[in-house]
Amino acid sequence: MTAERPRRAARPSRGKDEGGLDFLTPVGRENLTGRVYGELRMALLEGRMQPGQRLKIRDLAQALGVSETPVREAVMQLVRERALRMELAKAITVAGLTLAQYLELREVRAALEGLAAEHAAQRISDAEIRALERAHVELMRAEEAGESAPAIRANWRFHHGLYRAAAMPELLAVIEGIWLRNGPMLNHLYPHARPTYPGRHRHLDILDGLRARDAAATRAAVVADMIEGGEGLVRHLAALEAAAPRPR
Repeated sequence: MTAERPRRAARPSRGKDEGGLDFLTPVGRENLTGRVYGELRMALLEGRMQPGQRLKIRDLAQALGVSETPVREAVMQLVRERALRMELAKAITVAGLTLAQYLELREVRAALEGLAAEHAAQRISDAEIRALERAHVELMRAEEAGESAPAIRANWRFHHGLYRAAAMPELLAVIEGIWLRNGPMLNHLYPHARPTYPGRHRHLDILDGLRARDAAATRAAVVADMIEGGEGLVRHLAALEAAAPRPR
């Protein structure tokens, strides 16, 4: 594969199927496939892609400023990771989750992310806690302003920063693999299922647990955040499935 000089092409127009590709940033010329994969992967993790969004190799290549070959290779890797789906006629879409899949993965996430939270409470630095505090403030500000995309990205920064602080790279890689499929689903939160809690925001409980270096409290707060904050999403997914036409 011959490396190309990167070029910033005009963004493709927002179409009915594609939903626009302005969530992508052109990549440099070194190790194009890896850089393209990294950009697409981060877009999934941060919820910059919508479940069911249709992607076209040509449009992705134009948005990223590269040829189609590294895009195709990166897309196929994400298909193998089940973050993207290749359907009939080679149509590529962002994979969504059924309610059953979401609940199963939530149970797996509770175990893995709870473990990461425990280790983070024992190892996190004061600077890392301050970074989480800033991410939470950004989340609250974005929610109050009705800005869904910044809210989803700030939520990812909060959780990813927490799990990275555990200093367990293998565990973090597994968690990220699940979030490749979970990230796009968070687009359902706004405006349909904004996270709510019976008491204070569970992120505040997570931060309290971290400051106290209390592993058990931090783990419990992470699991509670996942379940309580996701109750609206569970109801929304159930309503979508109930309204969907039944196959004949």
